[in-house]
Amino acid sequence: MKMEAFTVENVPLIREGDDIASIICDNANIIDNDIIVIASTIVAKAEGRIFRLEDIHAGEEAQRIAAKHHADPSFIQAVLDRSHEVLMDFPILLVETKNGHVCIKAGIDDSNVEKGYLVDLPEDPDASAANIGKKIEGICGKKISVIVTDTNGRAFKIGQTGVAVGLYRIHPILNWVGEKDLFGNILEITEEAIADEIAGMANLLMGEGDGGHPIIIVRGLEMRSHEDASIKEMYRSDREDLIKKGLRGLKQT
Repeated sequence: MKMEAFTVENVPLIREGDDIASIICDNANIIDNDIIVIASTIVAKAEGRIFRLEDIHAGEEAQRIAAKHHADPSFIQAVLDRSHEVLMDFPILLVETKNGHVCIKAGIDDSNVEKGYLVDLPEDPDASAANIGKKIEGICGKKISVIVTDTNGRAFKIGQTGVAVGLYRIHPILNWVGEKDLFGNILEITEEAIADEIAGMANLLMGEGDGGHPIIIVRGLEMRSHEDASIKEMYRSDREDLIKKGLRGLKQT
């Protein structure tokens, strides 16, 4: 097996209304089974998901949490507006977004955006990935997959890594249950988070800060799904998620 990953060059600063699919096809030679990994920031900017804090009125709950963090209440209100549930409000503001993604501050970002503005995550990252993926297939005539990524921290470890937040034509989990290992033992619980693994690898090439490479092509992996796929396939249910249960228990003490 051989895999390669490379940046798409000459990507301009993305603005609302820009056609990311056309930009990719104009600047890369796409082939069948390519996995196109796209930073959520440029997807959100193309979709116009940029806002100013001065347009937000902070409520009582936002002011309470902001006082703990010595933060702008309007920013906290923006986080709350995009959250399905606050799992922890201090010392970090950890939330589950309305789309089911668990992250700090609802993924709102003030990097790689014009001064005075903030950028959201895409409202429906799966739909965003599908929209871009179908347009690429229409323009380039190739069957591809798309992963939309964000940068997340991890429980129990220092540092951030790229993770998948939206998908098109690639399932996020590769189930090894029932397969045999080198010694003939049957695997019973192994489920490989391939979408996150690909996102983390792509993040190495995207870079942080002013890296300026928000689109990565991953080639050589035969991962394309013939049916629809969703990032929600990898989210644990409330019944299974022991960490959420623990955090909710702490809130009640």
